[in-house]
Amino acid sequence: MNKPLLIENARIVDSATNADFHGSVLIQDGNIADIARGEPPGAPEKAQRIDAKGMVLAPGLIDMRVFTGEPGHEHRETLKSAGQAAAAGGVTSIVVMPDTQPVIDDGALVEFIARHAQAMSGVNVLPSAAITKGTQGKDLTEFGLLREAGAVCFTDGRNSLQSASVMRSAMVYATNFDVPIVHLPGEASLIADGVMNAGPLATFRGLKGIPAEAETIPLDRDLQLALATGARYHAAAISTARSAELAAFYRKRSGSISVGVSINNLCLNENDIGSYRTFFKLNPPLRTEDDRLALVEALKTGVIDVIVSDHDPQDSEGKRQPFADAATGAIGLETLLAAALRLVHSGDVDLMTVLRAMTIRPAEILGLNSGRIAKGAKADLCLFDPDYPWIVEEARIRSRSTNTTFENARMTGKVMATVVGGNIVYREEAFA
Repeated sequence: MNKPLLIENARIVDSATNADFHGSVLIQDGNIADIARGEPPGAPEKAQRIDAKGMVLAPGLIDMRVFTGEPGHEHRETLKSAGQAAAAGGVTSIVVMPDTQPVIDDGALVEFIARHAQAMSGVNVLPSAAITKGTQGKDLTEFGLLREAGAVCFTDGRNSLQSASVMRSAMVYATNFDVPIVHLPGEASLIADGVMNAGPLATFRGLKGIPAEAETIPLDRDLQLALATGARYHAAAISTARSAELAAFYRKRSGSISVGVSINNLCLNENDIGSYRTFFKLNPPLRTEDDRLALVEALKTGVIDVIVSDHDPQDSEGKRQPFADAATGAIGLETLLAAALRLVHSGDVDLMTVLRAMTIRPAEILGLNSGRIAKGAKADLCLFDPDYPWIVEEARIRSRSTNTTFENARMTGKVMATVVGGNIVYREEAFA
């Protein structure tokens, strides 16, 4: 087993219990063995010690929406490189989406992802499985076999189910296995060939827009069906003020509904697209500043449960195209925490709320024994300096792709060490 590890002199912040105190954490056999306020407890002989120097020690982040290129597009991202990027960002668990080549719609493929990731990735890789075969939105997959193989949720990834009948059947089916349906709401006929938020800016740029209704209409449908079936439903990523209003309305009527948001939609708006900057072509698209502020407020009030990176690696050929033709998506694992801390430093949201949305709430939705700092819990931890200044540089990105929305951005707050199952899987050079 691993050597015991003592992290001392830390500011321990645990959103599961709203705890925020100075203390130490002792790790043995991959789990948290003891937590002490003030002076550290006695450490076993030959234990490794880390002086946190007053920095924040929080549960490792859990990212519920991560795309990789493996299998099928390993040149964009492998499970190994995604794990390295995650560790550098303080992310200890990633839920990988099923829309790879082949699509993860078979139990053997779920087992392959889990087994391969265990050997190659330094973080916890949690496979999701497709709701429909081939993510084509028609025939349901074998939920029972996929769940037994290790799928933590069912989703069609980038694709949105257009059929209300198929969605209802999926929800009814999923309740038999007590597993969440995770869905990105999008009405194909309204999205059409739109590439950014519909409005004056899209018109000025000469680009076709995606109206807010393309998200709110299927979201309303999904939430009504979730209420009717009692299914555990999670909206993967919302982007509009109206979506937040809908979520608030239905959440009052069901405890099985939860909502996610991309860090991009919390920190950026449509104006960031500037002169057709393709790294900002995203799904869902960046919306207005009013929408962004409404999402921040929804996070603050608990309407939004989860913040995701929406990590979606794309190669340079896919992005070096005219905006309308460019590939959609951006990487985000390495900048997830730092970008979220922008909301804290601006005074919009407190640290406890931001961490809750990336630790305990994802753990609760997925049924994981993580996301908390408690005796007996798995030792997945993130140590970060909330005031450390740095600049996002392409040359230092660990992902195989470099399509970040925060290129050359000045950040305040950086991960100094990441621990997964008691192992130190990342340590910042400045903290070595």
